Amino acid sequence: MFFRFPEDARWNADLQAVEFSVGVGEYEGLVRVPRQVLRRFIDGAVTPERCIELYHLQRTRFELITERKVRNRQLTGDGNVEINGRDMRALSRTATSARLPTLAHAGF
Repeated sequence: MFFRFPEDARWNADLQAVEFSVGVGEYEGLVRVPRQVLRRFIDGAVTPERCIELYHLQRTRFELITERKVRNRQLTGDGNVEINGRDMRALSRTATSARLPTLAHAGF
């Protein structure tokens, strides 16, 4: 199964979330990471710009979570994916993701 993650991360002001696309086979969906999920990784003001920056720093983590949720068919009612705090904590327990930087550790 080959997942595609186009370079299209953006801020959705209406939903207060970072969004990016995912594709696998014929499935095309949208992944949302709400601001409140990103808050625990950002020191200081949680601005849209800092949320997008965190997405780029943590892109591998978000893609791994997305792959797991799509494989397990954990989709929202509209067929998309929403990453929540529980998803981030579950992946944080793995040795690989524990070494990924956050904005707090990067000095931002």
